[in-house]
Amino acid sequence: MQGFEMYRKFVKMSALMALALVLGACAAQQGLPPSTSYSSQTASPETYSYQIGPGDQLQIFVWRNPEVSQNVTVRPDGKITTPLVEDLQASGKTPNQLARDLEKALETYIRQPIVTVIVAGGIGPYSEQIRVIGQVAGQQAGGGRAAGPQAQAIAYRQKMTLLDVMVAVGGLNEFAAGNKTKVVRVVDGKQQEYQVRLDDLLNGDITANVDMLPGDILIIPESWF
Repeated sequence: MQGFEMYRKFVKMSALMALALVLGACAAQQGLPPSTSYSSQTASPETYSYQIGPGDQLQIFVWRNPEVSQNVTVRPDGKITTPLVEDLQASGKTPNQLARDLEKALETYIRQPIVTVIVAGGIGPYSEQIRVIGQVAGQQAGGGRAAGPQAQAIAYRQKMTLLDVMVAVGGLNEFAAGNKTKVVRVVDGKQQEYQVRLDDLLNGDITANVDMLPGDILIIPESWF
């Protein structure tokens, strides 16, 4: 009986392993879609204006109408709700554009409304963020430097450079292969990769500094030596 039970277990395990191999083969055949990044909505970096994104904290002031002035957070779907105005699209708009849209929506209730929108905090929509992945210094929650690869997203600022990004993320960690860093950028609708020299830049070679654009992704690999 014991031999028979062991045989049954062996057959069952073999069947499970065969099923796992079949499922693995199917997954490998299907594959993953090619990696990509979203094209920035900024037509020209020279005329860049901050665009509101999900999670941004907004201060909305309606002149002479404090009862409808409010601090709001942009929802994950990119919309906001304020007194008298529901489900208004905010993400992807500049503060001035959102203010004009709010004025138009409030005209039904308020005579000649004047609205001001101030961004109190946030990093904008995904398409405009600078994202840094890999061997950056980073910060632990309680202070001090985090170990291992990190991922950070920071708001793009007009005329931002590679050096500005390094200052924002705290530089590289000891494992970084800085001169093998790549910038992933969408150009004319196609994703392109460009190699940059972070080690040289951080060692004082200012010729290694380059302009960053909204939506850029910086990938910093680990050094194996």
